[in-house]
Amino acid sequence: MTDTAATSSSELLFEIFCEEIPARMQPRAEADLERLLGGKLKEAGLSWDTLVTFAGPRRFGLAIKGLQSKTKDVREERKGPRVGAPEQAIAGFLRGAGLNSIDQCETRSDKKGESYVAIIEKPGRAATDVIAETIPGVMSGFPWPKSMKIGEGALVQRWVRPIHRLLCIFDGAIVPFEVFGLKSGNITEGHRMMGPGPFEISSFEQYTQTLIQDGCVMQQRKDREALIESQAKKVCADAGLELVDDKGLLSEVAGLVEHPIALLGEMDPDFLDLPPEVITLTMKTHQKYFAVRDPKTGDLSAHFVVVANQKAPDGGKAIAQGNARVLSARLSDARHFWDNDRKTPLSARVDELKKITFHEKLGTVAEKVGRVAELSGDFATVTGADPKLAARAALLAKADLVSEMVYEFADLQGAMGRYYALQQGEDASVADAIKAHYQPQGPSDAVPTAPVSAAVALADKLDTLAGFWAIDEKPTGSKDPFALRRASLGIIRIVLEGGLRFSMLQAIARQYQRVDNALSRAEHQAKREAVAEAQAAVGQPLVAVRTNANANPLAEFQERVRTGTRSLFAFFGDRLKVHLREEGVRHDVIDAVFALGDDDLVRVTQRARALQAFLNTEDGTALLAGFNRAANILKAEEKKGGKPFTGACSDAYVASPPEDAEKALMAALAAVRVSAGAALRGEDFTAAMASLATLRAPIDDFFDTVKVNADDADLRRNRLLLLADIRGSICSVADFGRIEG
Repeated sequence: MTDTAATSSSELLFEIFCEEIPARMQPRAEADLERLLGGKLKEAGLSWDTLVTFAGPRRFGLAIKGLQSKTKDVREERKGPRVGAPEQAIAGFLRGAGLNSIDQCETRSDKKGESYVAIIEKPGRAATDVIAETIPGVMSGFPWPKSMKIGEGALVQRWVRPIHRLLCIFDGAIVPFEVFGLKSGNITEGHRMMGPGPFEISSFEQYTQTLIQDGCVMQQRKDREALIESQAKKVCADAGLELVDDKGLLSEVAGLVEHPIALLGEMDPDFLDLPPEVITLTMKTHQKYFAVRDPKTGDLSAHFVVVANQKAPDGGKAIAQGNARVLSARLSDARHFWDNDRKTPLSARVDELKKITFHEKLGTVAEKVGRVAELSGDFATVTGADPKLAARAALLAKADLVSEMVYEFADLQGAMGRYYALQQGEDASVADAIKAHYQPQGPSDAVPTAPVSAAVALADKLDTLAGFWAIDEKPTGSKDPFALRRASLGIIRIVLEGGLRFSMLQAIARQYQRVDNALSRAEHQAKREAVAEAQAAVGQPLVAVRTNANANPLAEFQERVRTGTRSLFAFFGDRLKVHLREEGVRHDVIDAVFALGDDDLVRVTQRARALQAFLNTEDGTALLAGFNRAANILKAEEKKGGKPFTGACSDAYVASPPEDAEKALMAALAAVRVSAGAALRGEDFTAAMASLATLRAPIDDFFDTVKVNADDADLRRNRLLLLADIRGSICSVADFGRIEG
């Protein structure tokens, strides 16, 4: 098959102009448009130099520069049946090749004789034809998280918001197509108030300049973000204040405005007696305002930054004042929640958690709290916390979920509980743990390090994992609706950053057992209630039927716990690989360490880091090669015999080996067993790797001078046992057999 390349490249500009697109959907829309439309154009055979997407409140689209003006011509040779083949075979070949007659084919000769060959030539398609054919399909199936149905019949739109215009030009000329009853054109519009247009567009450069100069629209989201941030910092600095950075809010606000202008507003300073988290979240969630602080004290200021979408005749004073009044109303509501919540102690709210379902199969939040409180006592001995304080913190940790403030602002869970606990006289470590036990909530979030906080955070996350494992609701592929990967990574970070030493397998098994017990009790209770209901319905006792006379409930329970524990521990192993990957620790190195059966994550990590560093050296690479050579010889021999080589070399062989290299290797192995063993007991894994490095030269000399498969059977067996000694000595540090390369 041969290709004839297209000889020119061009520019495509595509814009969808519609009513306001939710800000949170814009970044994903850009990515989806590039993936879907760009992918379809590539599939059709078009390539380009650069692709740029853009999005704003009322438009999104892309521009492609250096786009081929046509797809490549294709010439394909397709071999067919032999000359003289049955007519049915020839007819099928012609149909597949799109030919009408065998006379359109050539004949070619090879060792098997003459065969027909079809020459299929497909001319390249114009890029405009490909584009016009592709865009309607992409738009019809565009994956908006939520969409609207607009119109009826053939003109119905299913889109995030009603579409008003479609702009699509290729080298300045309109690419004609129709979607949802709308025909493509070369017209766009600008800002609703400051530069509505319409404007005729001929290129991407002219489009950008026209929107900025005449339409008063900043096309690129990143440019709007940069302008908002610089303006907001300036209006704060001019007033001797400082902007509170919030990248998430910055991204959202950039999706709400086309012509951003940052204004400094002032609220009633009396609201500053509210918790700062309440003020900032009220500003952010309801009003999309940026919080401001006093740089001298670091405390919140009675000011805020609001981003307007147009210039105002008075410089924005009326806009700022109007937004201050709205904010005051919002904060008045927050004050009402704050005052009401403080009337009821957190401890009095715990019972209300029975009304909240954690998961239909795992019971209520109150039941979860009970398990977490018990497990927090276990972890207290690990973190150095007072078990009573850890259990108390766990008991109160979820109580603020039934407060009015958290009902209104779910993001304040934990933070409000801390304030309520402090005001009601709880120990400071308990109050801090109520807030910190949700951490870390992402890779950039800090981990709880205080003993009580760490104990409750570990317990809460492990209970969640054990629970969902027990009901077989594990993450699958990219789906993780209960954030179980995040929970496991959170545990790993708390353990490693805190240097916490304990048996992860035992901790998992204990909690898995608690969850399984709770599920079993709930299941038995449900059965008893069902039997009672049935008895009441028939008016007489029911006879219980034993379905399996050989069932052993205890054995079944123990097997469930074992299986679930091993599965969850393997999940932790996978998450540890992800966590250490950024350090450059390979996944096979983690496997080599886990294969030893160690379940102390701190020790596993230290050993893996030392092993990775060793493998990156020349000695490590050479020793791995020597190990693999010995292991491969043993594997072949053990396959013949059907069992592994075990035992010690004979006394006669040890006393007088035929070759000096054998004697030197025995001495080196004996020394390594002593030095590496001592290093491992002291958890000095770097020293253990250094000890292994001393085996490099003796192993190399052995393979260079000694014939393992000697003719003498006893000598061959002793040399194979010496190889087994090499394998065992090296694998006492890590299972080198699991290391790739």
